[in-house]
Amino acid sequence: MDIRLQEKLDALPTDPGVYLMKDRRGQIIYVGKAVNLRNRVRSYFTRTGDTRVFVSLLDSLLGDIETVLVHNEKEALLLENELIKKHKPRFNVLLKDDKQFISLRLDRTQTYPRLEVVRKYEKDGARYFGPYSSAGAIRETLRLINRFFRLRTCTDHVLANRTRPCLLFQIGRCPGPCVYPVPPEDYRKSVDEVAMFLEGKATELIEGLRLRMKRASAELKFEEAARVRDQLLAIERSLERQKVATSDFKDQDVFAFHREGDRILFYVLHVRQGRLNGGQAFPFGNQEFPDEELLASFVNLYYDQGGFVPEEVLLPLEPGDGTDGLEALLAERKGEKVRVMVPRRGEKHDLVLMAAKNAEQSFIERRRTKDETDAVLSRLQSKLGLRNFPRRMECFDISHFQSSAIVASQVAVTDGEADKSRYRRYKIKTLEIQDDFASMYEIISRRLKRGLEEGDLPDLLVIDGGKGQLGSAHAAMKDLGVEGVDVVGLAKSRDQEVFDRDAERAQSPERIFVLGRKDPVVLTQNSAEMFMLTRMRDEAHRFAITFQAQTLRKSRVRSALEDIPGVGEVRRKLLLKHFGSLKRVSDATIEQLAEAVGPAMAERVHAGLHGHPDEDSEDPIREASLDDATEPLSEKSQGGSPPDAA
Repeated sequence: MDIRLQEKLDALPTDPGVYLMKDRRGQIIYVGKAVNLRNRVRSYFTRTGDTRVFVSLLDSLLGDIETVLVHNEKEALLLENELIKKHKPRFNVLLKDDKQFISLRLDRTQTYPRLEVVRKYEKDGARYFGPYSSAGAIRETLRLINRFFRLRTCTDHVLANRTRPCLLFQIGRCPGPCVYPVPPEDYRKSVDEVAMFLEGKATELIEGLRLRMKRASAELKFEEAARVRDQLLAIERSLERQKVATSDFKDQDVFAFHREGDRILFYVLHVRQGRLNGGQAFPFGNQEFPDEELLASFVNLYYDQGGFVPEEVLLPLEPGDGTDGLEALLAERKGEKVRVMVPRRGEKHDLVLMAAKNAEQSFIERRRTKDETDAVLSRLQSKLGLRNFPRRMECFDISHFQSSAIVASQVAVTDGEADKSRYRRYKIKTLEIQDDFASMYEIISRRLKRGLEEGDLPDLLVIDGGKGQLGSAHAAMKDLGVEGVDVVGLAKSRDQEVFDRDAERAQSPERIFVLGRKDPVVLTQNSAEMFMLTRMRDEAHRFAITFQAQTLRKSRVRSALEDIPGVGEVRRKLLLKHFGSLKRVSDATIEQLAEAVGPAMAERVHAGLHGHPDEDSEDPIREASLDDATEPLSEKSQGGSPPDAA
């Protein structure tokens, strides 16, 4: 070990704090917390029989250790969390922000509350239910609630401004509080029933519904009785599927993990009011630190994502420095006492075992999927003659609308799965007219320049287009001196058509252009390798077309209002915020406009929008859309393309 590093280890304090391990280039590779910094850090160098890769390479990998002292373990947890999110060390578990937790929010302070799908918990007086394990699970719950409990689904803005009832009212799934005087006390009963249903209070809810059904039948209100009967049957079936997990009816999160080498998968089982409410899996790779450290770090990050904090948190083993600091931190976030437990027997221990079994099963399924993905990528590398194993791929596409609104997109795939954190959208900066080849050169140059600066280049670039687009991308790589990155072009054949008799239409087989090959490579059209490439290209199309339409709408809105004298950025934003859309601004009377910008400016806005319409247009402020084209979209526009600001 380096003498300087040994001296630093000898001088470590025994106080609580956070330690940052750096490699020989000064890059932070791990952030950890400890109640006793000296004991924790020195333990990495005194372990015997430890075969983990990181520990065995620690002497050659480690360049420096920094420490930050705090007053107690709770402060250490908070600081560790912030430093992990800031530096994203390679050996820490990292959770992606705001993409994991889907919950339902019910604000009972409103006169006519509605259920909202949210990803963050806030201390705003509303009730939160969840989290739900997937969008599918929450859609199924909402479908049942909307059908049988009849709460409104419209936004507060629509509720306040609608003048005619919507379709949901027509089919009997909403009482129509937007236009009809629905008694708040009647609506409140439905809200209370929804809360009981989401809390799993089966007995109280079912008894109330049976009583209401009998009362409606006795009063000869047979249609209402039949509706309540159907509601009762649906709720009973739903509640039967919810397994009772504990007899104390508490809210609990149960953590477990399964580990093989440097790959670890954490599983969180959600128990609400004593009933299983689903679970979530969180896989990680390149994790070499001890189980108890990774578990404590994961739990800390998990609840920092805005997730609901339950009454009890059950763990499979004791965190590195005990549970006291974690309990204090979670209690502060929840606003009331939280127990962090490591159960050894009984119902709670059974829950931990159940979570561990789910963790193992999820790990096995992901390992099998990863092995299959690696096999597909290996075949792709072989058939295209790539130098690199294409673990990280990026696809680029150019799109325009009638030679204007030229945009480009970058979508990314890592290990066969979409990596949306690496999606980018581009506006072409160097061209005023359509030129797909020059546009591709610009976009690839901008991407590679950023990659060289950040040390972040993919294994394979996939260009949507033929030899011309591929040549432009290759020219950009040569001009920047980029080596070691493969590049191919993906295009449909124009010469050969395969007739699909069932669909009665012509399909063009995909061709892959590879540098140094005269003829394109034609993979089997239904092969997994071809599917992976075309799926990535289609995602690029979708992403670009979305950005292109958004750009067109914004430019249309901006030009319609900017052409009016006296309407600047502030008044334009004020009008759009007040009315919600350009069409509503156009439909507003002078009196309504005056409420937002005053009488004099209202007359000017009204005259500007309606006083001098285009002779060739029935509606001078109709928002631009792709349907406005007077001729077929170009081949590139039909393919679509995606954008993400760069």
